[in-house]
Amino acid sequence: MRSVGLVVLALLGLFGGTAHGKAPLRVDLQPIGTALPDEDVTAVREALVAIYGADVRLRPRLEPPREAWYPPRHRWRADKILAWLDARPGDEGVQVLALIAEDISTTKGKIADWGVLGLGDLDGKSGIISRFRCDRGGRDPLRARIRLAKVAVHEVGHTLGLPHCGAARCLMEDAAGKVATTDVEYDLCPRCRGILAERGVALPANPNLPWPSPSERAR
Repeated sequence: MRSVGLVVLALLGLFGGTAHGKAPLRVDLQPIGTALPDEDVTAVREALVAIYGADVRLRPRLEPPREAWYPPRHRWRADKILAWLDARPGDEGVQVLALIAEDISTTKGKIADWGVLGLGDLDGKSGIISRFRCDRGGRDPLRARIRLAKVAVHEVGHTLGLPHCGAARCLMEDAAGKVATTDVEYDLCPRCRGILAERGVALPANPNLPWPSPSERAR
């Protein structure tokens, strides 16, 4: 099941930590294409370390699979990129998040090609996020970068089994196609944290989040 939400050659590991001696969550970032700045990749890594205490590692950049290109809308099909990722050999127990600068889409209900911020396999292995829509409503690179990082947390949450959440300011809220939704999100809510705890994912108790709190934004 897929759930729509509003992924250099190096290895970046040994980040974060979890409680009770459990091994940290492992997330591999897979940048796709050359257009996405390294600063965006770094912001995503920092967010996943802060929220999930993850061991985040960076894979070499790859070109997107040509079969995922959707000529009528000049964008990439996110679902086909996820299928491509799943078919590639990889370590068991590793979540893979692809990152791309260009627009991505998937099928949503009766809409054959719906543009999205990201897409993640619910309770699966792979997710993808796009920078393309993060610039909407302004040309502030830092704001767009924070939005992208929050979408990364959201899509990895889906792969860990988290559905969309109705709690205010929860990072698992359904963006419903509106990137501005991410501007008021802040952290995973207690309910979502409880679901992950029940599934054996131990999160940092007091994360140092790499974006302003609601009170700081209000100043």
